[in-house]
Amino acid sequence: MTNELLKYFASAFAVCRKFEGARVESLVFKVQVWSSRRPEVAQHSHLTERANHSPMEPFTRLEFQVFRYIQAMIFAIQEINRSPVLLPNITLGYRIYDSCSLPRFSVKAAFDLINGLDPIFPQLSCNPRSLVPAIVAESESSLSLALAASIGPLKVPMVSYFSTCACLSNRREFPSFFRTIPSDYFQSHALAQLVKRFGWTWIGTVRSDNDYGNFGMQAFTETVQQLGVCIAFSVSFHRTYSRERLLHVTRIIRTASTKVVVAFLAQGDMAILLREIVRQNISGIQWVGSEAWIATSLLSPEENKRFVTGAIGVAILCSNSCIPGTRKAARKGQPICCFDCIPCAQGAISNITDSIECMRCPSDSWSNDRQDQCINKRFDFLSFTEVMGIVLTTLALIGTCFTATIGGIFLFHKDTPIVKANNAELSFLLLLALSLCFLCSITFIGQPSAWSCMLRHTMFGVTFVLCVSCVLGKTVVVVMAFQAKLPSNNVAKRFGPRQQRLIVFLLTLLQCLICTVWLIKSPPLPVKNMAYSNEVVLLECDVGSELAFYCVLGYIGCLSLVCFAVAFLARNLPDNFNEAKYITFSMLLFCAVWISFIPAYVSSPGKFTVAVEVFAILASSFGLLFCIFAPKCYIILLKPERNTKKYLMGKLSS
Repeated sequence: MTNELLKYFASAFAVCRKFEGARVESLVFKVQVWSSRRPEVAQHSHLTERANHSPMEPFTRLEFQVFRYIQAMIFAIQEINRSPVLLPNITLGYRIYDSCSLPRFSVKAAFDLINGLDPIFPQLSCNPRSLVPAIVAESESSLSLALAASIGPLKVPMVSYFSTCACLSNRREFPSFFRTIPSDYFQSHALAQLVKRFGWTWIGTVRSDNDYGNFGMQAFTETVQQLGVCIAFSVSFHRTYSRERLLHVTRIIRTASTKVVVAFLAQGDMAILLREIVRQNISGIQWVGSEAWIATSLLSPEENKRFVTGAIGVAILCSNSCIPGTRKAARKGQPICCFDCIPCAQGAISNITDSIECMRCPSDSWSNDRQDQCINKRFDFLSFTEVMGIVLTTLALIGTCFTATIGGIFLFHKDTPIVKANNAELSFLLLLALSLCFLCSITFIGQPSAWSCMLRHTMFGVTFVLCVSCVLGKTVVVVMAFQAKLPSNNVAKRFGPRQQRLIVFLLTLLQCLICTVWLIKSPPLPVKNMAYSNEVVLLECDVGSELAFYCVLGYIGCLSLVCFAVAFLARNLPDNFNEAKYITFSMLLFCAVWISFIPAYVSSPGKFTVAVEVFAILASSFGLLFCIFAPKCYIILLKPERNTKKYLMGKLSS
């Protein structure tokens, strides 16, 4: 209820402010209050029975229901003033006047407010700051008619919260009148359709003898007669009438030939009529009520059960309720009860009936198919259990096994010329580096964690530099060996195994330093990519420092180009087993894989980017392994007669 009040008063103030066209610092509310003139009787909470009093007699009892409304309004104003969102930079104030349900009191209070007169504090009269820009009033249509007609020429906005008379919809006569409740025109037609629906063709009517009852019943009568329903009697009553008038109405109801009575009565009038119905024990009446009283309990539970059980009516009838998963959208130019049900947008839900807005789901959840519940998004990553993860893991293990097998073959034939040629130590180191490359690809598979994100990128960078450094060292050895054309040339001796190890160590150390700085300054970390998909949270590794990441890749690329260039220059050296040819082809394949990797990596969605990266690692590793070592294994295992120093040096004819 509090939220509705806040929205109501905020919207009412917004209407008034738009109408006024100027900044408003305070807003004064004029609210109908039935207050006690004698404090000693203020404890009585039952409704005032005005049938025994003259029209001018003051009220003698406190109307607690309206008093509660006032307290709720004051609370709502205080909450609006405290809120930085509803009406920022504006403070609302209020003055509450008692109209006593009398037009003359209502009009007098309104003009006092407009003129800046303060009946309680005369010294504040004519103070410009006491002028009000708008009035919230009245609850009764008759009082609103009188008030709107009086202040309309002054163009002072008036917002009613309960006046439903269709006559107030005339914008020419009441240009400054607004309300937050539908006109009785819709209710009257709905009641007529309700009577027709139940097949009641012989009914009686009773109405409040004021603008609310007379205009409402007039619209109902016109509609219901067109539907073929006949009216047995039509009487009016007001709570200020004498008791004789009340007894006349109850006598007609009791003696009528119909037991279906449509009561278009204000709540106070209906309360008095029902008490008399109870006193005279008139039961068996099928009541059809207007919204003013049908939704309230005017009698005790026992009396309700006996005298008004089965009463039906209309409180709000224009559109059907909006189910969860939709929101209400007001129809332009129609009452507030007329609206369309708009489905919530993707990622938003409504979980109550007649929701006025849809709530956005948190970033890690999404709306279900019915749009009435937020469900957790599915986490997605390249896992070991899916087909792609299984295939890549299998390839990585196969590559590791191949590398280990080749290492075993080389170890078993370590004393043969083809293994000794071109530094066997570098060959074994290269095989170790290739094994690490194959195993490194496995760290890219599975749910990312802090250690796996750091390990996968740094291990990848270091192992590949180690591979390329070894290949570069082997290539330089080949070139140096054939530079020694004369026996006295000791170039190859100056670039012996110690120098080769030193080159590999220094080149790899530089990559290790880059990775160390990377891990210290801004290491790779696991992140949740919410923007990838509406229904999926992509778990991936963020590289942290992009500069360090590109430095690692750039360093590998530079070494690869240098190695390729050196091997290309040595491809035509005269020996029967020119390893430079195979190194050239392996580096060409290596560069082709990583050049094609870039567009494939950028264009691949989600976890497929990781799969592309793993595939590039495996493809380049397999390329180095087979291009460099497969020819040697072929000679060792299938052509052992070629595994001689003379053949390798080209001394024997083919």
